[in-house]
Amino acid sequence: MNSKQVSAVEQFKALHKSGCFVLPNPWDVGSAIYLEHAGFKALATTSAGFAFAQGLPDGGVELDMMLDHFRDIAASTSLPVNADFLNAFADDPAGVAENVRRCVETGVAGLSVEDSTGNDETPLYDFALAVERIKAARVAIDSTGVAVVLTARCEAHLVGAPDPLRTSLDRLVAYAEAGADCLYAPGFTSAEEIAAIVKAAAPKPVNVLLYSKNYDLTVQQLSDLGVRRISLGSSLARAAWTGVLALTKEIQETGQFSWLGQATAFDFNRLFREHS
Repeated sequence: MNSKQVSAVEQFKALHKSGCFVLPNPWDVGSAIYLEHAGFKALATTSAGFAFAQGLPDGGVELDMMLDHFRDIAASTSLPVNADFLNAFADDPAGVAENVRRCVETGVAGLSVEDSTGNDETPLYDFALAVERIKAARVAIDSTGVAVVLTARCEAHLVGAPDPLRTSLDRLVAYAEAGADCLYAPGFTSAEEIAAIVKAAAPKPVNVLLYSKNYDLTVQQLSDLGVRRISLGSSLARAAWTGVLALTKEIQETGQFSWLGQATAFDFNRLFREHS
């Protein structure tokens, strides 16, 4: 336990008590430093964004590499950092508990554990096992003496489960009872679906993912629906890749470089010099 982490946890918990805040997802140290400079109040890692930067698919990063990444991001900023911990790199509750304990040691202020198996044939853990995994994560966090925020994710929509909203509502309620501090069911886009999730999870706070299929929603609209936290997943990393793809396509197809005129003139040298 260190004073910086304790302070970050307190800040993070306070953000979840009222209002609605945006939790952007840096994919490396540089983007984390910039997002703090931009004025955000907390950050979250992105498993996909980090994996792509390593030339790996989402889910292709091994546990130790991911923990080092969490440690680097947490050390690079004074803001609370939430760790995108996938399925905690374990199937059984004992493995979840051990890995969650190691995750807390990286200095993060929060972490998420999802119920996706990574197996196409059985994409979600059995309901009872999924609940036991959240209970194990809760016990592991409590045993560290650092009350990091535990977010439980239901991936029913993203994995194409039958009746994903009903599945998500049932699971999120159970995860809340199992000790989750925050609930998250990524992929839902309509105001009606989001409102139903917020109602089912109450009084626990809910995280909503903003991405290419629901980007028309605003912070105010989500706040009015009772959403407490808005994250962007891999969208910032994908936005950066969008620039790379656009410029390389122009070069290859036309031999021109006009897209360079859209490149930012922001003084990153000054920002990183001041930060170092």
